[in-house]
Formats: sequence, structure tokens, C-alpha cells
Amino acid sequence: MARRGQPRTGTRRTAPRSQRRGRDDVIAVLARAVREVEAAAQRGPVTPAVRTKFQVVALMVREEHARVRAEETSNTQRAEQLKRLDGIGTILAKTAVRDPALLSLLTGDAVVSDAARALKRDMMRAVGREPPPEEVQPTQREAQSPTTERRVVPQSVVSRQLANPFLAPDFSAVRQSAVRPRRLAGWELLGPLLSSFERAGGGDAACMALPAQASRLAPGGRELMPHQAQVVAAAAAGHRTFLLADEPGLGKTAQALLAAEAANAYPLLVVVPNVVKTNWAREAGLWTPHRSATVIHGNGDTIDGFADIVIVNYEVLDRHVGWIGTFGFRGMVVDEAHFIKNKTSQRSQHVLELSERIRSRLARPLLMALTGTPLINDIEDFRAIWQFLGWIDETKPLTELMDSLEDTGLTPADPGFYPAARRCVIDLGIVRRRKVDVAADIPARRIADLPVELDDKAGRSIRAAERNLASRLVSRYESALARRAAGSVADGIDREIVRRVARAELKDTAATKDGENVFSMMRRIGQAKAGLAADYAAQLARSAGKVVFFAKHVDVMDIAEETFAGQGIPYSSIRGDQTPTSRQKNIDAFVNDPDVAIAVCSLTAAGVGLNLQVASNIVLAELSWTDAEQTQAIDRSHRIGQAEPVTAWRIIAAQTIDSRIAELIDSKAGLAARALDGSEEDVPSSADVQLEALVALLTDALSALP
Repeated sequence: MARRGQPRTGTRRTAPRSQRRGRDDVIAVLARAVREVEAAAQRGPVTPAVRTKFQVVALMVREEHARVRAEETSNTQRAEQLKRLDGIGTILAKTAVRDPALLSLLTGDAVVSDAARALKRDMMRAVGREPPPEEVQPTQREAQSPTTERRVVPQSVVSRQLANPFLAPDFSAVRQSAVRPRRLAGWELLGPLLSSFERAGGGDAACMALPAQASRLAPGGRELMPHQAQVVAAAAAGHRTFLLADEPGLGKTAQALLAAEAANAYPLLVVVPNVVKTNWAREAGLWTPHRSATVIHGNGDTIDGFADIVIVNYEVLDRHVGWIGTFGFRGMVVDEAHFIKNKTSQRSQHVLELSERIRSRLARPLLMALTGTPLINDIEDFRAIWQFLGWIDETKPLTELMDSLEDTGLTPADPGFYPAARRCVIDLGIVRRRKVDVAADIPARRIADLPVELDDKAGRSIRAAERNLASRLVSRYESALARRAAGSVADGIDREIVRRVARAELKDTAATKDGENVFSMMRRIGQAKAGLAADYAAQLARSAGKVVFFAKHVDVMDIAEETFAGQGIPYSSIRGDQTPTSRQKNIDAFVNDPDVAIAVCSLTAAGVGLNLQVASNIVLAELSWTDAEQTQAIDRSHRIGQAEPVTAWRIIAAQTIDSRIAELIDSKAGLAARALDGSEEDVPSSADVQLEALVALLTDALSALP
């Protein structure tokens, strides 16, 4: 019988009292454990035991959350239990900010250690739960055998392997070095090498000597900036390993692509975060248009197995490690290389495995680690990157670095060892330039488009809605065409009727606000992009400092703020519904508090009248309808007193109307500039872009008709 005041149902059964009491006990145990972890993290460096407890709490919270949602119990009881679990999750997120190694344990691909599994069993038994039968995780099985072939082999890759069945190792460029006595053979060197970057810098920049650029012209006719051309020249001169740690906005992608061209490092493997893989394909088309590029999505059903450049994101790398390892790559680029700093994570193991397999087949492959922030929290973050580049292994420097250290004639006991050792590592290929160092190379303000793929359910729904809108416009066009007496027709399309239909669509949309229209689609696109845009803003905040995040719609701001909170990144929120006092408090927090990394701003409420020059990176999560509105937002940072060039990262949904609108905004920007300079051209309004977007959508649909 249902309790008084609660709805009766024929399907829901309330969980037994003993089961509810057991769940309460689990949550209480987790609450105590997370407080212990929090206190330990506040006291000092996090120990392995604390990390283990942190991971177990995270695992059990995730499992309890799913169990509570699935259990048939009252809404009130479920809400209370979820609230308590969310509170534990919040403490986990805040604690993880203190140590990035903890943050990596929150990911779904984090390897669960034997100690963590044992502690989890003990905690479950302590509350009267019998742990499930022990199963070996697939990732652990794979880790035990680094060369185990994975499940997926795309058909196009099979075709390539059949076309080129014999892939012999290439040792033609192996470096010949004389056998020499190892004076340092008995010394522990990795610790001193790492600490040399803490104690021997002396204010010197960590950048290898780079040659003068030989040429600034890329194969596609585009021009490199001088600092970019230097890295390409180094690759052309024979250098093959780079830790390219330039600040964001200095064009690391172009440098990597053209270094591969200079080194003839094809086929080239590029491992990237999901949010930038489409942009990598776009950049490859711009800088190396004569090279074919392919992107691996999911199981790789659509990839070109004969492409020169293969781009894969960390999240699906585990499905493809097997065939990638035997593909015959001559070069490998890892973007946002700080993603692999936790060597126990699945993504790090895959990247290191692939690097080792490439180096085992090729004497001098091109290996490039790209990151604006090679060190997140600890000098130990260098280890995985150096190992990927082949400078060290798990215990010692490898041949090239060891030879350089031997040449110094010093040991870790000598006072001059640390600066000399630091220089040895830097000369292997560390390149670090800041915006202020190369300010003359780059424009004071630039807009960089970052296309993203909406390949989830929301993306498919948006593309379907766009097709429906186009179909409706075609129907209106055909009806108007049937009534036409005469008109101007070009390529079989009556342009006058097209524009008349587009105007009518805009008028109807303004009058009714119902149904799918260009405005509702842009809002849905903004919602679908929000998480990806927020992830990119978070990456920028970690690597380049403060970031301003602009969005048009409140729900997009909400999604972004939830993302930042989940990643433990402090932010300020600047919205139109705030009181002046609250608004100023949030502005002051962003400007003055070094811990507040991101300002989440309404494009309409914060696009004018603010001074946010403390940031030089801006993320435009949604497009404006006018270039003027976009410029106003950028000018919150690009203003008198700004010491660094400003980069606005415009997030654009590929293969949607979003891309077309971005092109229209840019084309109208020139008209606006000429109008302000005295031309008789009218400054375009937002209605112009809206109209032209519909005209383009209808024209494309008509052109596609049989």
C-alpha cells in the first residue's frame, strides 16, 4: 500500500527496509572516506594510499548513483540519496583540483589497481555487501601484453595491408655511435634530470637553438610566421623529436604538419582530443593540401586506409591500437600532450606503446608532443612526454640523451651538472615561445575557427531538422514557381523567388515563433556545441591562463558552467539578470583572483562596457548574427592596456548551417568596415545574415535536386 500523499502505481515496488538501510550505510561509509581523502589532500602531498581511497570512492559513488536511479523506490527517497551522492561527488571534484593525478582517476578509462580493487571489496563487505566475482578488465589484460591486437580493423585498412603486405623495418638512418665507456652507468639520473628544470633554470627560456627560417611559404601557398618557419627548418635540417610547448595561439598545428612535410614523415599519425580532431583535418587541408587526411570516428568505418595523415582522438584509440601499431607510420604527433602525463591511464599506455612500436621499426621517426602546458602541477609530468619522444625509458636516459650527458664530463655530484643536464634535455627538442616573445610575428587580434563534429544524437537531430527546414523552403519555392508569370532564372533557379521565399520564412518565424526555424536551430546547435566549447575553454585555461567564454543563450552558459564545475575549474558568471552589485562582484573575482580561471559571459549582457583584458584568449561558443556583436565581445579583452595579442576561438559546428553563417558574418564584416570608412554601402544588420543564411540553405537544396 502506498504511503499517504504519494502516488499509487501498479509497477513500482518500494525497496525492502533492510536494503534501504544498507544503502544508507554505503553512503555514510563513502562520506567518511571522502572527508578523510579531503583532509589528507589539504595537509600536503597526496600519498599512493590516499589516491587509492580516492579512486575507490569515485568508483563506488558512480555505481551507487546508477543503482539508486534504477531502484524502484519513492521519488523523495531517491532524490535524497542522489543529493547525498552528489555532495560526495562535489568533494571529490574539489579535492582533485589539488592534484591532477587525482583528476585523472575520475575518468572512465583510468586503470583500477589491485590495491583499489582490494580496498573496494573490504569497504563493500564492511556494509554487508558481497562484492561481485572478480573480473579482469579488458584494459588490464591489454596492459599485461602491450602488443595484443585490438578488436577493430577497418576494411579500408585491410585493403591497404593487402596492397602493401611487406612492411620492412627501416634502419637506414640509424645513428652510428662508437662504443664508449659509461662513466654515468652507475648513477640514478632521471631524478636529477627532472629536478634540473626546477633548480637550474636561472630565468633562461627552455628552447633549443633553432635555425633561421629557410622559407616561409607552405606547399599550399600560405605563409608561415617567422617563429613557425624556424621549427620547420629544424625538421628540414634533420631534427626529429620535438616537445613543442608554444603558448596557445602560436600555430602549433601548422608547425607540426609542415615539420612532417619537411621530414617526409608519412604516413603520419596524429592523436588529439576529440574537440579538435575536425580542426586538424581542416588545417591539414589548408597547410598540406596535396596530402590526403582521414579522421577515425568510432570503429573507423569511414576512414581512408591509404591516406597520408591519420587523425584519431584519445577516446577511441583503444579500439585501433592493434592495426595502428603495424600500419607503418613514419611520424607521430600527440596534441595536448599533457593528456598522457598519468602513465597508469589507458590513454597514456596506448600512446607510449605506439611510440615504442614506431621507433622499433624506424630508426629516426618524427615524434612531436604538442602542449601549451607540459607541466600541470609537478615536474614529474615530464616523464611520459620524454618517454613518448624516446629520450628516456622507465628507469634511465636512452642513448642520445645519455651520450650528451657523458659529453658534459659531469656527474650529479658536481655543482655544474644541473644546468648542463637541463641544456642537454632542451637541445633534444624542447621549443617554448610565448606570445610576448613573438608579438611581432602575430596580429594583435585574430579569430581562429575551431570546427567540431556533432556526431551524437543531438547532432543527428539537428541535421534532420535542417533537412526538414530546407524541404519546407523547397515546397514554398515550388509553389511560388508554379504561379510565376516570368522571372530571372540562373542555372535553373529563380533567384528572385528564392529571396522572396526566404523573406517570407523570416516574416512567418517572427510572427509565430512556432516550429523548426533558423533561430531554433541555431539555439539547438549552441546547446550541442556547449560541452565541446567548454572542454576547449578548460584546456585553454590550464595552458594559457584566464579565458573569457561567450555564449548567447542562458542554457548554453548553464551547460558550460556545469562542465567547469565538474572539472573543478573556478569561474565567474556574468549575466543579464544579475544585480549591479552581483555583476561587479563576479567581474572583480575574474580580474583580481588568480584562481578564477574563466569568465562565463552573456554575449548580449557582457559584450559591451567591460574591461576583461586580464585574458588574451576568448572562446565564442555561439555565433553572433553580426560581425559587430562578435567584435564587441572580442574587444572586452582586445583594448588599450592589453599586453599580449588576443585570440578569439570561434567554435563552429561542421556540416551544419552554423558553418554557412560563419562565412556570411565574415563576408559582411568587409562591408561594415568599408561603410565606416566612408563608403556608401549600408552596414549590414542581423536580418541580412539571417536572410542570406536561408537563401543559401534553399539554394543548396535546389541545386541538389535531380
